[in-house]
Amino acid sequence: MSVDQDRFLQDLKSKFNSYAPITEKSWKQIESIIEFQLLKKGETLLQNGEIAKSLHFIAEGILRTFIADDYGNFYNKNLFFEGSFAGSKISLLQQSPSNFSIEALEDCTLININYKKYTVLISENNDLKNFYISYLEKNWIIEKEQREISLVMENADQRYLNLLAKQPDILNRIPLVHIAAHLGITPTQLSRIRKNLAQKK
Repeated sequence: MSVDQDRFLQDLKSKFNSYAPITEKSWKQIESIIEFQLLKKGETLLQNGEIAKSLHFIAEGILRTFIADDYGNFYNKNLFFEGSFAGSKISLLQQSPSNFSIEALEDCTLININYKKYTVLISENNDLKNFYISYLEKNWIIEKEQREISLVMENADQRYLNLLAKQPDILNRIPLVHIAAHLGITPTQLSRIRKNLAQKK
């Protein structure tokens, strides 16, 4: 195993422990069901209509989940950065076709967790069950609701500033068109926002 892979595994282990403490025994079991994957910028990780098989931990890079229409227009459902989990959650849970695609916006290093084997481990280990519940509550309920409220209650300027606060280097990493789509606005609106904010400084 390379030094980088060892570091990425430690990042994943820390991520698990940030939600709920897991035992060394459980961690070894998690290690037995993962594999590394390198994804080049622009490559598709999961195609719309494909059934998801893995939960992906992003060790390096940025992924986007998006929906595209027949005219080539797209809506970025979400952006996922280093240190976060990504995947088509409904597809994983129901083993049904995904309603969106997942694409790399940068070269990515992923740690893929076999979802079927993962659910077996959760059922057998209380510490992993605690992690799973905590993860679901924080990411599928609390953060999802906060994002939905933000889209309704906050104006685009505030949503943009919030994104910059969380990811200060995002402007250097991905095209503005993807940032605009993530914020639910057009690239023209985003350019106007950036111009207005620059004038206020």
